[in-house]
Amino acid sequence: MIKNIIFDFDGVLVDSEILVAKAFAKYMQKYAIEIDENEFANFAGKKTVQVIDILSQKYSIKDQEKFFTDIMGIASNIYKNELTAIEGARNFLHNIKLSLYIGSNSTKDRILSGLHKVKLNKYFNPEKIYSFDLVGKAKPDPAIYLKAIVDNNLNKNETIIIEDSVVGVKAAANADVKVIGLTAGGHWYHGRDEQELLDAGAFTVTNDYIKVQEIIESN
Repeated sequence: MIKNIIFDFDGVLVDSEILVAKAFAKYMQKYAIEIDENEFANFAGKKTVQVIDILSQKYSIKDQEKFFTDIMGIASNIYKNELTAIEGARNFLHNIKLSLYIGSNSTKDRILSGLHKVKLNKYFNPEKIYSFDLVGKAKPDPAIYLKAIVDNNLNKNETIIIEDSVVGVKAAANADVKVIGLTAGGHWYHGRDEQELLDAGAFTVTNDYIKVQEIIESN
């Protein structure tokens, strides 16, 4: 029986991955580089600095420090004004009666502000939110999930993780915890193949929080 859920944050609770993609696409226009926001879907779950390094090499952008500062400024503005909860997340959190945790590559301050922005903060104890700045290792390293499990003495067989990205699913699999792939975020555009999450280690994939609840209640 499942007693604990560990959520990823971006793309699982808040629809932020598509906003980050929007920020990158907007910035790249300054270099006369036209990139569709969907192209950034492959970067979902990665740290911003990792994405900047990849794009800097691909498009010969030399000043990565300025790139990072500019992107963070654009992304922060979009995040503050356009962030929404993933469809169905609020009802799911209201209805589910399990212990809830977050394990994310984001920083804790960003997670807390995002939860407040979309009014999901009442469902999460700040002490049960695990972030990159607490462990210093990004997914697919399982450190974030393992810390949540050890700190709270969770039984892995009674725990399930919800993830939206390949790196996140791999982190959950590396932690030896069953993981559901969720494709409800805006970065999961029509036609994107969910098989990538199954290949990464998800035991099932869905784009619907109602289905997530059914899956959890049947395990």
